[in-house]
Amino acid sequence: MAVLGIRMFGDPILRQRASEVGEITDLHRKLIANMIETMHEAPGVGLAAPQVGVLERIFVYAVDETVGAIINPEIIVHSQEKETDIEGCLSLPGLSYPVERAVSVTIRGLDENGEPVEIDADGLLAVVFQHEFDHLDGVLFIDHLPGDMRKEALRTLRDQALGLTVPSFAPAPEERL
Repeated sequence: MAVLGIRMFGDPILRQRASEVGEITDLHRKLIANMIETMHEAPGVGLAAPQVGVLERIFVYAVDETVGAIINPEIIVHSQEKETDIEGCLSLPGLSYPVERAVSVTIRGLDENGEPVEIDADGLLAVVFQHEFDHLDGVLFIDHLPGDMRKEALRTLRDQALGLTVPSFAPAPEERL
């Protein structure tokens, strides 16, 4: 296994919609193993394939003792109830902002062996699923921020890119998706 490079804000791949996976191969299983290792090393609780430069609909997650991967995920149920909590992202180091998400979701897809999975998630796991699913559609968590907060986040990212500020890795692992 290997730790993969994580793409950072500004990389165009982060804004593209990932393609459906047709046939799941040994290369996909190796990618998933490497993504899990990369996520743990970062550390984070979720990682989508575009974040490591692969435009396929795959993400991995690790919440509490539950570690897994979902290929070609679909969120089939969003709860009406919403909750706002702090999120961060491995591709946007140093940023953490309050984001409103559904309290619970049901997600369907395939595991690394091509077997169908359907998971009912709430709490942090539901947030991770929504955050990583967004990555597969080229959406970043800052896209969910209201106007002024989004402008502040973009200003911080611009300043980091110009070397005017150094990214802080302040969010706790459970806040960094």
